[in-house]
Amino acid sequence: MATYRGRRHVAVVSLLLLVLAVALGPTPTAAAGGNWWDPVARPAPDSGIDVTGEPFKGTNAAGEIRGFVDAHNHIMANEAFGGRLICGKAFSAKGIADALKDCPEHYPDGSLAVFDFLTNGGDGRHDPVGWPTFKDWPAHDSLTHQQNYYAWIERAWRGGQRVLVNDLVTNGVICSVYFFKDRDCDEMTSIRLQAKLTYDLQAHIDGMYGGPGKGWFRIVTDSAQARDVVAQGKLAVVLGVETSEPFGCKQVLDIAQCDEDDIDAGLDELYALGVRSMFLCHKFDNALCGVRFDEGTLGTAINVGQFLSIGTFWRTERCTGPQHDNPIGLAAAPEAEKRLPAGVAVPSYDEDARCNVRGLTALGEYAVRGMMERNMMLEIDHMSVKATGRVLDLFEAESYPGVLSSHSWMDLNWTERVYGLGGFTAQYMHGSEGFVAEADRTGALRDEYGVGYGYGTDMNGVGGWPAPRGADAPDAVTYPFRSVDGGSVLDRQTTGERTWDLNTDGAAHYGLVPDWIEDIRRTGGQHVVDDLFRGAESYLDTWGASERHRAAVNLAKGAPATASSAEWNPFTSYAPGRAVDGDRGTRWASDWSDDQWLRIDLGATRQVGRVTLDWERAYATSYRVELSADGTDWRTVWSTASGDGGLDTAAFTTSPARHVRVQFLDRGTEWGYSLREVGVHAR
Repeated sequence: MATYRGRRHVAVVSLLLLVLAVALGPTPTAAAGGNWWDPVARPAPDSGIDVTGEPFKGTNAAGEIRGFVDAHNHIMANEAFGGRLICGKAFSAKGIADALKDCPEHYPDGSLAVFDFLTNGGDGRHDPVGWPTFKDWPAHDSLTHQQNYYAWIERAWRGGQRVLVNDLVTNGVICSVYFFKDRDCDEMTSIRLQAKLTYDLQAHIDGMYGGPGKGWFRIVTDSAQARDVVAQGKLAVVLGVETSEPFGCKQVLDIAQCDEDDIDAGLDELYALGVRSMFLCHKFDNALCGVRFDEGTLGTAINVGQFLSIGTFWRTERCTGPQHDNPIGLAAAPEAEKRLPAGVAVPSYDEDARCNVRGLTALGEYAVRGMMERNMMLEIDHMSVKATGRVLDLFEAESYPGVLSSHSWMDLNWTERVYGLGGFTAQYMHGSEGFVAEADRTGALRDEYGVGYGYGTDMNGVGGWPAPRGADAPDAVTYPFRSVDGGSVLDRQTTGERTWDLNTDGAAHYGLVPDWIEDIRRTGGQHVVDDLFRGAESYLDTWGASERHRAAVNLAKGAPATASSAEWNPFTSYAPGRAVDGDRGTRWASDWSDDQWLRIDLGATRQVGRVTLDWERAYATSYRVELSADGTDWRTVWSTASGDGGLDTAAFTTSPARHVRVQFLDRGTEWGYSLREVGVHAR
């Protein structure tokens, strides 16, 4: 009897321990090994990651962080354009079957996938079933299906990526003309929603790892925080914005629909959301800047969209420098052109006029300066060369490094100016052979400036991604392969019943980014991948330098100024002091002859190393900057014979001087010389 009671007691205790183990221990789908990179509990069923090994942590011997940077991605673009253009979600609390399903109008055979056949040709028909079969999507050439499921991003992180820029994106006109939508087309409403969902995704992943702050997906709002995240071996996620009408700044028949107060309020709101980089224009000319055109059929369709949005088509002119915008071309876009009013047609364009007449507007310049004041980074991709040139002038005048080209949408002749400022460039996710060729073309510049390189996947960005090279292609990817750091092993990625192979499927979704990098290594050599592996460090260098930037003191502001002459006008003063009064709405203007000068007395000997000249239309093609201690003996510190107006920056070795003189030699116009503002700075 006693023995029985003892055995019963042991049985009860064992049962209690078993219950506690079930309640407190991992679920059957949890990480069995307790590794920091494995979740406590992953949803079941879910996608495979198909990576083994510990993600690398820490820095290299020089104290630099390691890892790749995707400078341009759109995780939440399924919420853009009215919410039905891109089908599927990056995550769902209901699980993968809910996240990776097609839009309802795509069933049963894709017949109503209108945007699919507009962008991809054919009739748009496809098998709409996502989970678990994935017969037709995601695919490298399917532009309307989710490519950023969270587990696929996890695989990219495990494969070596350490910084990801999530550009919150939308376009009100595309939303308005698309047949299917779940909400209105206000761009800022969509941006707010996408920002919220990015934070929700962070919380969703945190939940798998045991609570707030424990997951690998970390939204960061400053470069120091990003460096700390990367040093922990996790993924730093930066919020950006790419939209056509930021802050409501569209224009209708050339009339701006926003003002400076709207810009300030908009920048403040975006900054509060965590946004640290943005585009000021995208696809359509707006009240801030002109755009770099799209080509071919898509370009014609977008040109139609611009007319429907703002009442004007793109306008072109001959370019004045080596940079040019994309050729618009004369390709027809019948489906888009049907929407034009009766009697209205897309204009033809001269082949030798490849630059947008629109540059950076006064409101655009106000926005640029507002971004500098907030230490934000500006994306120059999608800006017309006329707008980009002015932005780079503004940044050079302020020695501001925060300029980004994230996905090959600027004229590549700007690259050295970007690097000279301390900016960052990334190349679009082209096929490995094309990517390597372009990387090699700019490799010497990166060596000269000591910078790394990035890629912009633009996934969910309706752009198209690397096609398969074939299993029998030279140097095809061999599975499994090791990550660049050597610490992880990656096999083919499987989700549900589908297994992807880069050789035969191309870059179908984000989980194949590491496979694409391996393809680059095999086709182009280790040197390209090494540049990419330094990309995260260089991106954060640019961000950190932007945060540390402080506007330099203008030694010339309010200083006494004299000139060789001043244009007389009974209603307006063009006196020399107008060029140093701190007001860009006033100006000094000389008589209409070549040899003129403007002199500024700094009041005391100061260190001088940079002079900026903000020209009105009347500019000098040839002039020099001179310094003097006593106003009698002058030495030339900088000169040019190729001035083209705009905003010039003369930078030279810093030296002491009390007097600064600009000696104008040759005019660029029939008028004299005219300066809105002259700045004198220590460096």
